[in-house]
Amino acid sequence: MAHEHHAIDYIEITVTDVAVAKQFYAAAFGWQFNDYGPGYAGIQGAAREQGGLAQGTPTRGGPLVVLFSSDLDATLAAVKSAGGTIAKGPFEFPGGRRFQFVDPAGNELAVWALATAER
Repeated sequence: MAHEHHAIDYIEITVTDVAVAKQFYAAAFGWQFNDYGPGYAGIQGAAREQGGLAQGTPTRGGPLVVLFSSDLDATLAAVKSAGGTIAKGPFEFPGGRRFQFVDPAGNELAVWALATAER
């Protein structure tokens, strides 16, 4: 995967405990990681790292990271099962459905899926 000029290239999620965050994101989304010590883990994408989990103090209200799902209901169940808290939804919007959740460290993210007719 090539880097694209002026595109979002890497997302770093601040978490209170990298090990706990890795467990959550692996259980909820199947993510895999490259460990760089106790305070940082790279999020492995198909061809390269696409982000990281960084030890720190999370804050809410910043940019919202939105993930895509081909099965929103299954993803919703996986987030709940992994220990996430649903903050909004699921709800419909033009073109799809989405929900927002809070991870165990307090970060709020969203997941969306195409409307049934558009899949």
